[in-house]
Amino acid sequence: MNVLLVKVSSLGDVLHNIPVVWDIKKKHPTAKIDWLVEEAYAPLLEPLLSQNSINVVDRIIPTSLRRWKKLIANKAGWSCLQRETAGFLSELRAVEYDLIIETQGLIKTAVLCRLARKKTSGKIFGIANKTEFSGYEPLARLFYDVSVRVPFRCHAVDRSRLIASAALGEPPPMRSQLPPEFYRDTSFLGRARSSDLLPETFQSAPYALCFHASAWVAKCWPEAHWIALAKVLVYRGIIPIFPWGTPAERVVSEQIVAQVPGAKVPEAYGLNEFFSIIAAASITIGVDTGLMHLSAILGVPTVELYLATPRWKTEGYWSDRIVNLGDKGEMPSVEEAVKATLGLLSLN
Repeated sequence: MNVLLVKVSSLGDVLHNIPVVWDIKKKHPTAKIDWLVEEAYAPLLEPLLSQNSINVVDRIIPTSLRRWKKLIANKAGWSCLQRETAGFLSELRAVEYDLIIETQGLIKTAVLCRLARKKTSGKIFGIANKTEFSGYEPLARLFYDVSVRVPFRCHAVDRSRLIASAALGEPPPMRSQLPPEFYRDTSFLGRARSSDLLPETFQSAPYALCFHASAWVAKCWPEAHWIALAKVLVYRGIIPIFPWGTPAERVVSEQIVAQVPGAKVPEAYGLNEFFSIIAAASITIGVDTGLMHLSAILGVPTVELYLATPRWKTEGYWSDRIVNLGDKGEMPSVEEAVKATLGLLSLN
């Protein structure tokens, strides 16, 4: 059976779709699975190309929708756009699919499903309804063969698994009986933790990653809270490191570190490098962002801080090495964060 998964972005959404791969393999061990994903997030799927000496995902098909938008606005880039889209369509249509499972619920991703080739008996499955606090475009249903209704309040992982189970003709998976799986073979993390693979800033372990930044300012924890937590970490002999992604976020990192002797501001790193950086951390503490979800999925002790988004939607519920604090409109206190951090560190 040939299956195409369509979940193109963003970082956390792609991660939360990975359990679908294992759900398919449990039902159809010999299924060939391709995944259509935005090129920036392809590294998240590369560990699945070889798990336990088998290809769990057979092909990663990168798309460049975000970059192509910029080329459309620039006439000088049209020839490049034509060349790249032609190559993309050729790769997308290289296989005929029995199932196409689209878990994003957007018109652009639904259209991509229609551009793929499906067998005469093949079906496109997608989401039938909006879920709370998630993006959804109802017109996407026009491009599906089967629309799957899911609960209005539904965790991001559970939503994807519900759509996939309907496509497979299986009963919905229960969390307690069939918890989600992500990277089943984690031997690549052992290599990632090797000090010679880490950037110099992270070779003086132990260290804690403090992901303070978010494009959505309402998600951010106050700087004074970070300073207080970082001082506790330093006192415990752990180096607090404050990553950043934009110049404005770097300024905040520097402001925090200026108040905490021993804390560090690293350089900017790409997603490939963050696999190693996160894997080698003693603990990760941060707001509701994709890199925090990567930490929770990699099995690193993780404290997730929720302020402006509902905890139930993306909280890590599959490990006792994850502590979720706060909620939409309920800021976690410094005392709660310190207690959770020290509790997880005591498990190491």
